Amino acid sequence: MKAIRFHRYGGPDVLQYEDVETRNPGPGEIRIRNHAIGVNFIDIYMRTGAYPVPQFPFSPGKEGAGEVIAVGDGVSEFAIGDRVAYVEAPGAYSEEHNVPASVAVHLPITISYETAASMMLKGLTAQYLLRRTYMVTSDDVVLIHAAAGGVGQIATQWAKYLGATVIGTVGSRQKAELARLNGCDYVIDYSQEDLVARVRDITGNKGCDVVYDGIGKATFPASLDCLRPFGYFVSFGTASGPIPPFDIMMLAAKGSLFTTWPLLPTHIAKRENLIAMSNDLFDVVAKGAVKIPTPNRVELADAALAHHRLETRQTTGATILLP
Repeated sequence: MKAIRFHRYGGPDVLQYEDVETRNPGPGEIRIRNHAIGVNFIDIYMRTGAYPVPQFPFSPGKEGAGEVIAVGDGVSEFAIGDRVAYVEAPGAYSEEHNVPASVAVHLPITISYETAASMMLKGLTAQYLLRRTYMVTSDDVVLIHAAAGGVGQIATQWAKYLGATVIGTVGSRQKAELARLNGCDYVIDYSQEDLVARVRDITGNKGCDVVYDGIGKATFPASLDCLRPFGYFVSFGTASGPIPPFDIMMLAAKGSLFTTWPLLPTHIAKRENLIAMSNDLFDVVAKGAVKIPTPNRVELADAALAHHRLETRQTTGATILLP
């Protein structure tokens, strides 16, 4: 079968479209014929070495959707022919993929493979941000950085569905319009406006209840100055680079703030949590409360192009690879 692998860290050009040997699924695994594969920033972090990989060659990708074509010993929850989606299963950039059954879920017939690959990792991230890390309610003012991005578009719609007042940040006029279409009550172009001053103006100098930050270095520590006393700073990505080490006393000085970096693997470590979170995501999508935009489609063989476009911020929303 064909798969994308890299043999050293580097730019998009290190991604190679190669023939790889297939194997039967092991105990507790299912083999999935991928119909669509999600592309995410974490794939770039691994390719560049920002997140070290366990060995070379390495096949990136953590999410996808397809049909079960083989079942390993000890698996009773899935059968050949089942429609499934999965997350946190390294090696997704491939035509077929052996996946631990523990990270796969049954995919409702109402959700296409392409939609599932576009939303599983991003949608489950939005779910744990809004429903598990900080429980957003209609009383809250939330700030979502990169509101036109993959997670941002889902989180913005979901937060509005929960009744919150949503402030979104973007880096261009085009992305500002997209953020408004997805439900942002206020949009801040951080390339043109003073982030903290605008948030203080919008909130009557009270600050936000929670900031969701997938950008990292470029928005820190300004994000802290956007919060009310006892507000929550939730960091979940480093698109602009990692946040430098800081004195924890800064949190006291800026209003006795809470800060956290939640990870999806921790939230779905228990299978019942993965199922409940996935059902929550499927529910808001089925209701139309969260609309998953048509993804940017790229052939699997052209994964390097997909990485280049994502890394240079030429895209909005999700990108998927088609085997």
